[in-house]
Amino acid sequence: MKKFTIVLFLIASTVILGQNRGMLRGFVADSTSGEALPYANIYIPEIKRGASTDHRGFFLMASLPHDKPLTVRVSYIGYETKEYFMYIEPYIVTDIRVLLKSTGVQLQTIEKIGEKVAKENATDLSLQKLAIRDIENLPKGVELDIFRALQKLPGVQTAGDVSARFYVRGSSSNQNLVLLDNIPIYNPFHALGIFSAIDPEMVSSVEFYKGGFPAEYSGRLSSVLKVVTRDGNRNNFSGKGSLSFLTAKGLVEGPIPGGSFIASFRKNYSDKILKKFRNNNSIPADFYDLFAKVNYQDDEFMQDAKFTASVFHSSDKVFNNNIKREDFKWSNTTLNLNYFQISDSPLFYQVEVGYSNFGGERIPNESGAKGVVNEVNDVVMRMDFSYVYDSKDELSGGFKISEVHNKLILENFRGQQKDIGSKGTNISAYLRYKLLRWSFLGVDFGNRVNLTRLAGGGSSYFLEPRLGMTIRFIPEFAFKSSWGIFMQDLSTISDENEVVTIFEPWLITPLYLQPSSSIHYISGFEFTPTPELSFNVEGYYKLLHNISVLNERKFFPYDNDLISGKGEAYGLEFLSRYMNWPINLSASYSLAYTFKDVDGVRYAPRYDARHTVNVSLEYDFGYGWSASAVWTYTSGMPFTQMAGYYERLTIDELDPGQSYLTSYNPFILLAERNLGRLPDYHRLDLSLSKKIQINNLKLYFDVSALNVYNRKNLFYFRRDTGERVDMLPFFPTATVKVEL
Repeated sequence: MKKFTIVLFLIASTVILGQNRGMLRGFVADSTSGEALPYANIYIPEIKRGASTDHRGFFLMASLPHDKPLTVRVSYIGYETKEYFMYIEPYIVTDIRVLLKSTGVQLQTIEKIGEKVAKENATDLSLQKLAIRDIENLPKGVELDIFRALQKLPGVQTAGDVSARFYVRGSSSNQNLVLLDNIPIYNPFHALGIFSAIDPEMVSSVEFYKGGFPAEYSGRLSSVLKVVTRDGNRNNFSGKGSLSFLTAKGLVEGPIPGGSFIASFRKNYSDKILKKFRNNNSIPADFYDLFAKVNYQDDEFMQDAKFTASVFHSSDKVFNNNIKREDFKWSNTTLNLNYFQISDSPLFYQVEVGYSNFGGERIPNESGAKGVVNEVNDVVMRMDFSYVYDSKDELSGGFKISEVHNKLILENFRGQQKDIGSKGTNISAYLRYKLLRWSFLGVDFGNRVNLTRLAGGGSSYFLEPRLGMTIRFIPEFAFKSSWGIFMQDLSTISDENEVVTIFEPWLITPLYLQPSSSIHYISGFEFTPTPELSFNVEGYYKLLHNISVLNERKFFPYDNDLISGKGEAYGLEFLSRYMNWPINLSASYSLAYTFKDVDGVRYAPRYDARHTVNVSLEYDFGYGWSASAVWTYTSGMPFTQMAGYYERLTIDELDPGQSYLTSYNPFILLAERNLGRLPDYHRLDLSLSKKIQINNLKLYFDVSALNVYNRKNLFYFRRDTGERVDMLPFFPTATVKVEL
């Protein structure tokens, strides 16, 4: 491990810093709004080189010839392609600003060629990049939702229609890192988890790593979901308003001196639609979310610098209006300040300060449940840089300081409370080097050093090496592989016997347990026989160690609340895509095996689905009309069967050294964990959309039909009554959006 780190630093320090050829750096934006266009394609046919913009709209191409004119083609889905004929200056960085004009949604051949060339040696295994346009083309359902769109990707599972929580390649949902403008969100869900709390209207782009993510990310074992928000219209004031069966929302944006702003607000106005997700039982949920962002970029104040400030807040309440049932409430708040700088050399760097808060509470009333109060306060400061060499190699690095204060107050039947939370400081630094000088080979290796528990009295350090590789044997075929070690020092407390989990409190891993860790082994290949058709196959193997789980054998007060378990997951994923206007077709299949091992008992967790199939079709009729269809199949999920009932004497021993005997209560006797399997799940969703533009007024109409053939997908049987609870039945829905 130490040798790996030393080699990385030696390679980074011995690369020649001088530039002996030209470089082209550019920014691609929408000509109307001035907003960045993420993942736009840049292609130079004379040298058959390509690149793509990052989430900020920037690109940089190194080692370009300066002795002949070059054609620079810039393209983006739904925009006119632009060409520039130019000479590249030697020894310096040539800058270009590209403004593209919006047209339709046709996917031109040049765009697909540029994307293909840009990825020739990219080490992007298990990475999905989505612009908001990609998400908008899927069936909307009740609400357009980012997390729902991710569930259509191979390797991503869900607990069912009633939850937007997602499980990636055999890991639990708390092992997914969700970043909103680089700030973590701890519970990004609305309405009992049915929808995400992130309004897609404020989103610019999404990057989703299903595994093997690079060294710049840490803190979770499984995946990274990076959501980048819009900056707002820099040229004109505009607004949007939309109404669905569930929510009403609005958005305003416009220019300010030297920059722009954007603000959005969404709130539910009815809970009648939510009843469809819970067997027509009332769900008295009330929620809202808001977002605001200001960005400032004035070269007279500071050359090539950009400053942004943003705030996000979401709030949920579930009040049953029944004193015999418990109530819930939770909220998320994030604050972010970012300074991004471009230098005269091919260097980018940023400094960021952020804050994330999650607060949740279970109010027992007279239900017999126990009260829980949970809070997480996370203050983050980080600095990152990236540098591109003339050889096309890239060096990046940075450090992060995170101070986490965690409160978890448990309550016994007498109303006595105990806080088992703690606090911790984490300092980490990483270095990453991408070897890209050869078009047929790309190598991405890095390491991260984590100093953790500095404020908790049990400080320790961990190394998290990462390695990715791409070998392109021929232009149409590439082999890709990645490996890495990942660490996590936060977890949620959940009862795996519960079918529906509304509230999962967060807890810093206690000092008597080691932080959780995982090792990823991933390999696959990419085959693109034509610009329109592509095939991807990935195989993965994942080991998980020191997973924090509830101690179900706890009896005495001095017994630990949590114990360590381990896990194993492996599988194969197949994805094929055909994109040729007016058709966009994709099909995927996943074969997955997931196991947990706790106290020597090996079992499949409730999100273990052996077979998953997703097929989606989008068709553009022209004249503003489009349609889409999505069919999903999942083999039966595990569940724990009932074995009988018995009367148990309840012992409440929250107070150390004391035990309280309550009454004898009927208690369900369960069989061995998750030996049963639910019936297979499948459903078909259809959507029809129409766009009308009258001068500057745009109208969007969406009509969707969920579960078209009304498949009765079993969710669970109520253990106390035996009532069958199904997932979403046939359900038509509509959305209207107005944009000025």
